[in-house]
Amino acid sequence: MTDEPTRSGDAGPAAVTSTATGSHEPDGDGYRGEVELGDGARRVRVGAELRGALEPISGAYRWYGRLAADPAITELATSRARNLTLTTPYGSVTTTLTDADPWGRYRVGGTGRPPFPASTTPAV
Repeated sequence: MTDEPTRSGDAGPAAVTSTATGSHEPDGDGYRGEVELGDGARRVRVGAELRGALEPISGAYRWYGRLAADPAITELATSRARNLTLTTPYGSVTTTLTDADPWGRYRVGGTGRPPFPASTTPAV
């Protein structure tokens, strides 16, 4: 078995569906495109929209976003997977899956360096 993420139609028990578009783009202080989410045992590619902002009082950069609805992401969430690694072409961070919206899109987020290019220093 390889370490490559699997997609529907691939052989093997770890096959998952991908809702990723295959393209990515930085979007100001954000990112829209494919991400890879993994828990150590499995990895899933899915579309995502991520954003972030520097909090002026604390100086902390907080990023957040939603993942496209995907049965494999729902499976990670219902298995109560913790300490997931979210990877974009710009970097990797540790995150967790939180609330799903009415369309089945799970929320992710974190504090500190985001997984996309961003202005993480305050303007002087």
